Amino acid sequence: MAVKIRLKRLGQKKAPFYRIVVADSRTARNGQSIDEIGTYDPTKNPSEYHVDAEAAKKWLANGAQPTETVSKIFKLAGIEK
Repeated sequence: MAVKIRLKRLGQKKAPFYRIVVADSRTARNGQSIDEIGTYDPTKNPSEYHVDAEAAKKWLANGAQPTETVSKIFKLAGIEK
């Protein structure tokens, strides 16, 4: 099973809000997730994010692959592989 760390979209039209989740790569974008490790709000200026660093490091150590956007958020949060 390929596990990805990616964004799950919430919020209304033209007002996105995202949760950073760990999910099987074959599930839908807003489908079932294994774990929720943070949030990301791009509508605020500057963008606001909250990440559970311990959980993120645990999943990265277990082989989960972050998407490009999540990688950028992790870099801002100071989380490296």
